[in-house]
Amino acid sequence: MPDDGVEKHVYILENLGCANCAAKMEAKIRDIPAVKYATITYATKQLRVAADDQKSLLPVFQEICASIEPDVRVLPRRRSPGPVRTVIYTVENLDCANCGAKIERRMNEVLQGRASVTLTYATKQLRVTGGSPERLLPELQDICTALEPDVRLIPRSASAPQEKASVDEKPEKKLSDNAKSGISIGAGAVLFIAGEVLEKYSPTASMIIFLAAYVVLGWKIVWTALKNIRRGQIFDENFLMSLATIAAICIQDYGEAVGVMLFYRIGELFEAVAVERSRNQIMSAVDMRPETVNLVIGEDVRVIPAGEAQIGDILQVRPGDRIPLDGVILEGESRIDTSPITGEPVPVKAGFGDNVTSGCVNTSGLLKIRVEKILEESMVTRILDSVENAAASKPKIDRFITKFARIYTPFVVLLALGTAIIPSLVTGDWNHWIYTAVTFLVISCPCALVLSVPLSFFSGIGAGSKKGILFKGGASLEVLKDVKAVVMDKTGTITKGNFVVQNCLPAGEISQNELLALSASCEMTSTHPIGSSIVNAARDRGLDIVRPDNVTEISGKGIKASLPQGEVLCGNRKLMEMFQIDLSDYNNKQYGTEVLTALNGKFIGHLVISDTLKEDAVPAIASLKKSGIVTAMLTGDAQNSADEIAKKAGIDEVHAKLLPEDKVNALQKIRERHGSVMFVGDGINDAPVLAGADVGAAMGSGADAAIEAADIVFMTSSVEAIPQAISIARFTGRIAMQNVVFALIIKALVMVLGLAGFANMWMAVFADTGVAMLCVLNSIRVLYKKQQ
Repeated sequence: MPDDGVEKHVYILENLGCANCAAKMEAKIRDIPAVKYATITYATKQLRVAADDQKSLLPVFQEICASIEPDVRVLPRRRSPGPVRTVIYTVENLDCANCGAKIERRMNEVLQGRASVTLTYATKQLRVTGGSPERLLPELQDICTALEPDVRLIPRSASAPQEKASVDEKPEKKLSDNAKSGISIGAGAVLFIAGEVLEKYSPTASMIIFLAAYVVLGWKIVWTALKNIRRGQIFDENFLMSLATIAAICIQDYGEAVGVMLFYRIGELFEAVAVERSRNQIMSAVDMRPETVNLVIGEDVRVIPAGEAQIGDILQVRPGDRIPLDGVILEGESRIDTSPITGEPVPVKAGFGDNVTSGCVNTSGLLKIRVEKILEESMVTRILDSVENAAASKPKIDRFITKFARIYTPFVVLLALGTAIIPSLVTGDWNHWIYTAVTFLVISCPCALVLSVPLSFFSGIGAGSKKGILFKGGASLEVLKDVKAVVMDKTGTITKGNFVVQNCLPAGEISQNELLALSASCEMTSTHPIGSSIVNAARDRGLDIVRPDNVTEISGKGIKASLPQGEVLCGNRKLMEMFQIDLSDYNNKQYGTEVLTALNGKFIGHLVISDTLKEDAVPAIASLKKSGIVTAMLTGDAQNSADEIAKKAGIDEVHAKLLPEDKVNALQKIRERHGSVMFVGDGINDAPVLAGADVGAAMGSGADAAIEAADIVFMTSSVEAIPQAISIARFTGRIAMQNVVFALIIKALVMVLGLAGFANMWMAVFADTGVAMLCVLNSIRVLYKKQQ
């Protein structure tokens, strides 16, 4: 640790997406002569530094981090009396992904580190972290109004029952807006057809009707473009479409101008409907919050808003209803379908005293439950928050596309300008080249690119949540798709984490049941898991267990007990040696923990106790290996026990007898040999290695520290969740790349065809709104693909 006289400071590393890169940054920062101490914690994205002059070194830290990961920003962590707060606002009337990216960029520029802002178009949410988010609301609203006049920021409360209702009302408002668009599109289409018919008989009348149709279809777009120009916002879709169609009118292509505006509006409408339905489908899969609950008061049942239910309230849950809040069953029996939370398809039996989790479905009996957690703290809200947080965490490809879009549009506009002027000066055919340039303007809007990538990852996050796999960010999905090795802890991950008597091996004439009964009687008062497993095994066989008269526990060795049969010793080999028991009849060729038993000074046999391999471990690991992934196991257990489990499960590499710090070193060696590594664990001692892996995954049944440090949480303890998560990540990555490549190829193809004289503005409209709609529909496939 640094000397007390040296200034200490904590920085937040925003957009840090790679644990290995974090280690490189830490090493370089430590090499700075003025730095006395430096460490980067990847799990919390924090850089802790002790140095003489922090202020002057901040640009140096920024330069080092950016040289390794260009998107990383080093921000001083502001001291506050409490934890850093995040406030969520719903962004209403935002209809353009590219505009959303501009708003987010402008907000972060204006705030200058006072707070961090993330706008997620897929969820229509603005997350403001740090500073005083409520005080910043007027400033943020002004930024929105300056860029998009109709956009409104509405504070959101996760616990408010009316909030869910307001979310559900949004589609109705959207449908109302879409209905208005449909009416104007219908009127414009009628006028367009009339203009086309009259063009053969009366060009002047046709021109007037075309102009009227253009006003009906395009007045709002042109008016918005003019307002945006006044604010300095030029390169948006309203300006580009207005410029393109007005240019067509100027070269007297009236029908073409109206037709393009008509089909642009139709494409825009279809895109809006597709995006909204996609968003609703994803949110309906993860938003299981109840609007109301059935509160039991004496003999009466009263329906109240879910947010008003308090800890200790008694709720009635009818057959077929979701469990509304986390609680405990007080009355009734049923089978609970946990698949909405854990992905486990088989309902489990539940009755008095059993805990039930919100979001699960009561399939049969009438239940009364006592509320243990309010709505804001229940599982349904935690899952929704996790998904929304994940959607706000943007992968590298998303950040790249956002930056690319800022260059792409001005480039295409300049290309259009050059196409309109240079060939026209050479050939003199101004109409042809201006028309070609206009097609470029139509396809210069990058909405298909900016929209499709985040929606793909949002769909992947939604697909995971349906199977009980919670991704904490799009970056986790992005890294997971490239994982080359999966490293797993043994106990609680590959095995069930419970000790079971695997075999009874008597020595001499004593039977298995007699050996087990004597051992269980000796261990009857023990609280150790191994002792409990022996007692449970004897009870399962229906054997008589006698409470010992006198019990002496010998630390680290075992138990000595007095029974009617005599003095019994039950423990390890050291216990037998301590009492000079002859072990010439002892022979152990099986793996597991051995418990030796002696009666009246004579060895009578031993029990083999071991953890149990999970039923789905073998097919899950086989699935990983089939997809080309190397599997390895890290454990603190003995080598023979680890080897046996690995052999049964089909794991490639085994590293046993490891301390927690040894696991981190072993992980680094595996990464050096194979590449990007995913680690899966569930114990508190797994937190360091979870944070050090490229992707850390925690079993939901594990310790809170492990879950907190992980990038992915498996709500079910199923090993099959590991290949499922990788499958979702790979499919999501493919869909995102398909969208990017498809959009760019179509746009480039239309440009080339335009230069060759084969493309028209109708093709250009398809390359803009048509491609965006197809990318949206392609993205939603992730939600419904059956994962192996």
